Amino acid sequence: MNNIFSQIKGDRAIWAIVTLLAIFSFLPVYSAASNLANYGDGGNTFSFFVKHFMHLSLGFAIMFAVHKIPYKYFKGLSMILIPVVLVLLLITILQGSTNSAGTNTSRWINIPVVNMSFQTSTLAAVVLMVYVARYLSKIREKTMAFKDTILPLWLPVFFVLVLILPANFSTTAILFTMVMMLTFIGGYPIKYLLVIIGTGVLSLVLFVLVAKAFPEAMPNRVDTWMSRVENFSDKADTEEDYQIQRSKTAIASGGIFGLGPGKSPTKYLLPQSSSDFIFAIIIEEYGLVGGLFLLVLYSWLLFRIVIVSQKSDTIFGKLLVLGVGLPIVFQALINMAVAVELFPVTGQTLPLISSGGTSIWMTCLAIGIILSVSAKRQEIKENEIFEGDNPLDILSETI
Repeated sequence: MNNIFSQIKGDRAIWAIVTLLAIFSFLPVYSAASNLANYGDGGNTFSFFVKHFMHLSLGFAIMFAVHKIPYKYFKGLSMILIPVVLVLLLITILQGSTNSAGTNTSRWINIPVVNMSFQTSTLAAVVLMVYVARYLSKIREKTMAFKDTILPLWLPVFFVLVLILPANFSTTAILFTMVMMLTFIGGYPIKYLLVIIGTGVLSLVLFVLVAKAFPEAMPNRVDTWMSRVENFSDKADTEEDYQIQRSKTAIASGGIFGLGPGKSPTKYLLPQSSSDFIFAIIIEEYGLVGGLFLLVLYSWLLFRIVIVSQKSDTIFGKLLVLGVGLPIVFQALINMAVAVELFPVTGQTLPLISSGGTSIWMTCLAIGIILSVSAKRQEIKENEIFEGDNPLDILSETI
């Protein structure tokens, strides 16, 4: 056991937060999976528990392996993987699969041999943020004209977003926001950012117009987005508000301390109760206390991400941590906001809590990258102590 812990490097607080989130997730997933089990697995919820355990186990294996890689290598890896994710996104969107309702569901690809589905946009988001961090660190001390950044920076961003947009508007919007935030933090000129934002808005409008003109190309997608925004703006209850109404019912039933583990009646009525709306089930079963517990954990994670970023020894390390770390917390806040109707329905999962392999794996990948940066700082400190620096000085800088 001591040998295992001796192999764990990086920020111990982040390890603790991720472990707490993972452990906490088992009961809500096991409980909320009752809805899916009754329809598709003969009422056997234990299989969902095992599946969630396997997803988390593989996620932690990914996190452990990635945190052992010196983070400087992620620069080169991002350049190699950008073409790879573009190809994967293209393959995904060309599948053009639709469900029985005619809704576009081409967000996943099947992995041969293991027969597992994989959501390519989540991998693309992590790779793109690493790529943007690499480029910003490269030009940090340089004065760049806007035209000089179009090809190396904005063209990859544009292609990734365009390939994600038709099937997943919410992920596209979040990723675009995160890229804007990272470029702002990285010192990219604000006047250039305004041009990019304006271009992004115009591109979205053009896409909507084209989709409206040729609805057979993207069945129901634009109508779905507009319907969700309209339903959010219109406080009158409609049939299309079913999910959010059930979510609010669950939250209202939970009170301060909740109904108790596994005692949510709403989980049988709420679609996506183990993924998109698991926060509502958590509050119903564990009350406001459970909801605040999660909010504290994600806030603590944000705090540690900022600390690790500030203590990184390079500009790339600082931007890398923020680039892959902030979207995790941002996604968590959006998921919670949707559950309490502070935000339109987006389909975003609750990181490390919701069921679903791809989301867990890519979150663990991102956290592994953060821990890699933190581990490098830890290594530098250990070397300074070994070389004879005053340990008290080192300790005062670490706190």
